[in-house]
Amino acid sequence: MASTLPDPGPDAEDITTAPPGDRPDARATAPGIEAHGIDHIPDSERRGRPRELFSVWAAANVNYLNLVVGGALVLMGLTLWQALAVLAVGNAFWTLTGLLAVSGPAAGAPSEVVTRALYGVLGNRVNNAVTGWAISVCYFALNLSAAAVAAFSLVEKAGIPANTGVKTVVIVVIAALTLTISVYGHAVIVRLYPVITIALAATFTVVAVSVVRHGDFTYVPTHRLTGIDLWAALLAGVTLIASGPLSYTTSADFSRYLPRTTSKRAVLGFTALGGFLPSMVVCSIGALAATVVDMSEPQSALEQILPRWFTPVFLLALVLGTIAINALTAYSAGLALQAVGLRIRRSVSVLFDGTAAVALTLYALLVSNFLDTVNNVLQLTVVLLGPSTAIYATDIVLRRNRYDGPDLCDESPGSPFWYRRGVNRPGALALLLGATTAALSVDTLYTGPFAAAAGGIDLTLPVGMVVAGGCYALTMRKHIRQGQAEAKA
Repeated sequence: MASTLPDPGPDAEDITTAPPGDRPDARATAPGIEAHGIDHIPDSERRGRPRELFSVWAAANVNYLNLVVGGALVLMGLTLWQALAVLAVGNAFWTLTGLLAVSGPAAGAPSEVVTRALYGVLGNRVNNAVTGWAISVCYFALNLSAAAVAAFSLVEKAGIPANTGVKTVVIVVIAALTLTISVYGHAVIVRLYPVITIALAATFTVVAVSVVRHGDFTYVPTHRLTGIDLWAALLAGVTLIASGPLSYTTSADFSRYLPRTTSKRAVLGFTALGGFLPSMVVCSIGALAATVVDMSEPQSALEQILPRWFTPVFLLALVLGTIAINALTAYSAGLALQAVGLRIRRSVSVLFDGTAAVALTLYALLVSNFLDTVNNVLQLTVVLLGPSTAIYATDIVLRRNRYDGPDLCDESPGSPFWYRRGVNRPGALALLLGATTAALSVDTLYTGPFAAAAGGIDLTLPVGMVVAGGCYALTMRKHIRQGQAEAKA
């Protein structure tokens, strides 16, 4: 497989559109560490094939959190086949993740920079601070919590009591391994993840065989949901599952090193398939397991139906899978922090993200109820993730994926994406309206007025996406067409 690691030589120093924090990064980075941050990737440093994206996303989605949310669907009162239908619909949102990824090769820039076309240079800093950095750190913490739970059990099986001190050390060690991958960056991810994918696939094949042998394919809950209650559970389940692919509004981060001429269909297809297949399989294993064991504590529950000799392997696989997904999350969070305007190296920003995520993880595991935290956070993040994904996807369609990387990297007041006072008002308004209507449609930690009017059905996902995407299309179509006409002239 061809290396995508850029050469931190004289060319990197000539990138005049890169912010000051990136240019030193390109010159003074330790050997093997990715040189580029949010700067434009020149055509001379573009290489690789779109099929590489499959293993990147596959390795990241064979993880403990998918087992948790798959089992949660049955715990919500759904039958097995209702849960599987919800999984298919929710995981179909990986198609949007694939669509956003096509902007990477077109622009030669990460999503955190491409979205300047949506919100303006300054408006996008706010977007990256909230939708990019803050939510990424929350997901990092949730996944780190999931890995830590499995690691705690592994430590106890080794005869070491998992007290608070030991738990803290375990969390820090897992975070350190994760951040090492993130700091070394894109080339290491592309090279390492095919191996991780194979190892995890082999492990979860054994898990799948055990679960299928014990699972109840005719499972129906004692009190079967009907009417409004059923629809409420179905939509809440779709929102829960869709929160996974929607959290990757940063998918262009991992495709931006591909040549500009790379097939858009291939980028979309390999990204979407790499996310959909493992997510669907692992979530389904969690749902099927919930028909015979109590998946409110997934790791200990699955140990009851797995071969005893296999348990340590399974626990190690859970930790490895979570490290894989969190390395991607930390990588993007580091880019988001740079895009906020902080003039620091990408490697430093990644370490800062990790510190914040470790603090949140300690809270989630030592103070809060883990399963409740997962369900609440994943469903509430859709308030922002749904609208932001819809706006990004709409912009790609309206522009026909035509992005000028150097122009996007120009942060000066005279740049094409400065708009008015640094903010693209149609994009900001669309995100505000989408997030507001989505928040009014929530039925999780609170019941919004729209959800109450619908009988307790959580409409966050469809309402937020339709309002945001529709508003953006109506207000930006004319501006984009005028800009493209002027460019041709």
